[in-house]
Amino acid sequence: MHVMSSVRVRVCVRVCACEGLSQEHVSVPVISSLDSNDTEVKKPNRLYPEFKEDEQFRRLISYNTTAVHIPTDIYEGSTIVLNELNWTDALEAVFRKNKEEDPTLLWQVFGSATGLARYFPASPWMDSRKTPNKIDLYDVRHRLSPRPLSLQVSGSVSGLTLKLIHTSVNEMLETLSDDDYVNVVYFNDKAVKAACFQNLVQANVRNKRFLKDAVRNISAKGITNYKGGFELAFEQLSSLNVTQGRALCNKIIMLFTDGGEERAQEIFQKYNADKKVRIFTFSVGQHNYDKGPIQWMACTNKGYYYEIPSIGAIRINTQEYLDVLGRPMVKANNKAKQVQWTNVYQDALVLRYYIMLCFGLIPLFLDCFFSQRPQNQLILGVMAIDVSLDDIKRLTPRFTFGPNGYYFAIDPNGYVLLHPNLCPKNPKFQEPVTLDFLDAELEDEIKVEIRTNMINGETGHRTVHTLVKSQDERYIDRSERSYTYAPVKGTDYSLALVLPVYSLHYIHTTIGDTITQAKWWCLESLFFLFSESLQEDKFEEYGYTLIAPREYCKDLKPSKNNTEFLMDFNEYIDRKTPNNPLCNVDLVNRLLLDAGITSDLVKQWRDQMPAGLDWTEDPETYESSFYKRSLDNDIYIFTPTPYQEDTNSKSIVSWNCNVVLVVWLWWLIAVVGVKLDISTWMTNFINATLKMNHVDCVILDDGGFLVMANRDEYIGQIGQFFGMIDPILMVNLVNMSLFTLNKTYDYQSVCDPKRESKGSAAGLRSVYVPTIADILNVGWLASAAESCITEQTQYFYDNEEKSFRGTLDCENCSRMFHAEKLWKTNLVFVIADAKLTCMSCDHKPLIQAEQPSEGPDPCEMAEKPRFRKGPDACFDNNERVVPSSSFPLSLSPSFFLSFFLSLSLSLFLSIILCISVHLSLSVCLSTDMFTNLDAS
Repeated sequence: MHVMSSVRVRVCVRVCACEGLSQEHVSVPVISSLDSNDTEVKKPNRLYPEFKEDEQFRRLISYNTTAVHIPTDIYEGSTIVLNELNWTDALEAVFRKNKEEDPTLLWQVFGSATGLARYFPASPWMDSRKTPNKIDLYDVRHRLSPRPLSLQVSGSVSGLTLKLIHTSVNEMLETLSDDDYVNVVYFNDKAVKAACFQNLVQANVRNKRFLKDAVRNISAKGITNYKGGFELAFEQLSSLNVTQGRALCNKIIMLFTDGGEERAQEIFQKYNADKKVRIFTFSVGQHNYDKGPIQWMACTNKGYYYEIPSIGAIRINTQEYLDVLGRPMVKANNKAKQVQWTNVYQDALVLRYYIMLCFGLIPLFLDCFFSQRPQNQLILGVMAIDVSLDDIKRLTPRFTFGPNGYYFAIDPNGYVLLHPNLCPKNPKFQEPVTLDFLDAELEDEIKVEIRTNMINGETGHRTVHTLVKSQDERYIDRSERSYTYAPVKGTDYSLALVLPVYSLHYIHTTIGDTITQAKWWCLESLFFLFSESLQEDKFEEYGYTLIAPREYCKDLKPSKNNTEFLMDFNEYIDRKTPNNPLCNVDLVNRLLLDAGITSDLVKQWRDQMPAGLDWTEDPETYESSFYKRSLDNDIYIFTPTPYQEDTNSKSIVSWNCNVVLVVWLWWLIAVVGVKLDISTWMTNFINATLKMNHVDCVILDDGGFLVMANRDEYIGQIGQFFGMIDPILMVNLVNMSLFTLNKTYDYQSVCDPKRESKGSAAGLRSVYVPTIADILNVGWLASAAESCITEQTQYFYDNEEKSFRGTLDCENCSRMFHAEKLWKTNLVFVIADAKLTCMSCDHKPLIQAEQPSEGPDPCEMAEKPRFRKGPDACFDNNERVVPSSSFPLSLSPSFFLSFFLSLSLSLFLSIILCISVHLSLSVCLSTDMFTNLDAS
């Protein structure tokens, strides 16, 4: 927080000078925006720093200067941009000093209201070595301002204008965050809600995607009825529930249209006589309609008027309203300068893999001199630093919680961070990563209560008997978990620690314990005990050894190559002692202690066939399903190799947990297991069940996966879900309550974009419509991927019954079956009349594997929204805000980009809409505040 404050103070000194600088057109050196391996001829007025690979950032970095990012659709030679480049250059010294005071700082960023982002240390914005053919559509303003939205669409617009409005609505929806509320209605002869939402809904990723789909289906018909459209919009705003928090702060309606003669004065007089709802209007397309009425609507209702003549103007003009809405916040001054934390984001500068980040935000205001001028009532920008979730994780004693223990935090919306199930696959870093706590875990009533208490900032403890999904998401176990939670001081987060009963205590070791253990086992030396058993050339003598790839020491980096990491660890221990200050002493000592104890197991295994050579399980036991499941079950766990059509390698692994009891404390110290050869066991099983054609004998595990069978043709299906092999029998096992099913959704998946099939000959053809980014990216056909929802069904035992029997009634025949759970295992033996004896019992296969899904019905979810808390601060009005009497400062899109995009106009959709938005900002405008942005 000290660093953040120093940044803010120094910047405010420079802010007061920016008014004068904005009148000058100053050419200043600019950090090149070329790719790191660009071969383009260098321009004389650009600075090209020397970049070096940095271990902390894992990319090319220069600590000698800052770098600047300017959105693709902003002309970098405009006076405003050049002046901002000039005065923000002073931030370099501040950023560098912050880094010296706190070397752990990552990116330091100033995000301007015009879209310019200056960050330190400098780094090429895109590295074409890692992201070839990637178009840059990043805009820092899309990450700074959350807001709610309600949309209306006029159904009387058609052709290119309609397509242009569709695209404008989508861009407007993208400016909203989870603190905002939105709905879409369209109107022609009458006003109709575009989707099934009866009221404004939270503008989360799922609802926005649903609204975009609804907008895409709007077609042109009838005539424009502004009165009906505005009346429905006002009714939507008036129906907001007080429990929606910030939704009562600002109320805004936005109208997208091509013009009209009607002013709807009586509607405004009836619903908005006090001017508490602001109207923003957008004239869309190139036409000759009268713009006066929609200009009057905006200016009479404290709003603003914009023009969107082409696609190139959409992105800029759909976010220009933020300047207007920010003026009361500027006038609130210090009251509005609060540190804020955003949702989790992927770092835009590191595209190789996901790094989840939080931004600490402090708004800066341009309100120094000439404060009576409207252009000085703008939000200047936001100062931010990145906080890596990985850095937070390293501060926690993860390996003392046990494999099934974990911690997480949630924000006022109920979204988690630091949760082990938060693992997004979405490649679009522009979208925030949002996962609700009740979606991250299997929901029950007690967890709903825990979530509510945490959002309210309460401290508490609950013990829950709950369902737990396995690491590989194929199984569900019932186990006991202890939830302890409390608010995080100085933030709106709440932190929770979750532990199973066997992780309430852990073993703390010292180097003395390893020496004592060495004497106990009567070994000649400590080095022989530990080091010898970990040497690769001693595996035949001591057994194959793998160590978890953890950060045992700060200067010993984990490796994905098991053998390589083991050799590195041995070499490190030979050179340095475990008590090295750079090492996690407790973690190293526990590893050495385990190595010494388990080295004696080789006496039991020496005559067995070694399995280390083809061991495919994750060496990190904290990430292994077999290990974590064994801890939650006091039985033998049999797990077949997951089924794959293109492999004949099959095996069965059996695991059991060892328990140590000391006085009144007990905990689980290890999992032991054996890998079984499937061919040998299948031969024995077939012989034992007397290979008969009229009887099927199978053994299933507790997830419904085939472990063993009495037919040769089933050998290749070991590990496959039984619902794909004998669906009708599996259905009856579920109906008899042998198995219970649970459907779960993954909201973090990535799918190939949908390609809609052509419609009937008489109908319109439906095609996949690429986005702006797709058009500009020459590799979009090969690399397109989008976030999606997938569903998966898990089967599990949910009762203590041991024996089940019944009859399958089909059309012309029947099949009898009998099932028995096998004692002290997770297996069930099923004998039934053979599937071949009754082929009329055909049934659609049951799909257990993950598959794309529409997810739960968003309409039903909107009727019963989950509990959340909106922001406390509200800046909806301020008497000191001065009405504008001139055009606001604005940036025009690049001429080339506008021209290029206008050629592709026929590929896009657009819409007339009336948008209702609630914000923590407001505006006071006069009738002459009209903007005419010519994008081409």
